[in-house]
Amino acid sequence: QVQLVESGGGLVQAGGSLRLSCAASGRTFSQYAMGWFRQAPGKEREFVASITWSSGITYYGDSVKGRFTISRDNAKNTVYLQMNSLKPEDTAVYFCAAGRWADSQGSSYDYWGQGTQVTVSS
Repeated sequence: QVQLVESGGGLVQAGGSLRLSCAASGRTFSQYAMGWFRQAPGKEREFVASITWSSGITYYGDSVKGRFTISRDNAKNTVYLQMNSLKPEDTAVYFCAAGRWADSQGSSYDYWGQGTQVTVSS
């Protein structure tokens, strides 16, 4: 079992930055691929970014490429999402997830956090 707790969300103006953190506890964090997803009201869950467990290879959704960066610190059992040049359309609840594969499909992940709200004002 893996427990995930997100933090770092909040209200920011367009063009600003936020860094989300996801702290993991339970089973060996370093053996899991980690992903970030988001869901805005009335919309489907959207893949944001993922990172492999061993080599640290990263993947990004098209809407965040060049603006967001995912990273992980296995010593701290934490994954981060640095979000720059934020836009109002980035407003959503952001979830981190742990799974066997750094996939863009939510069904590939076994464990999910409770989410953290990010609101970007125009």
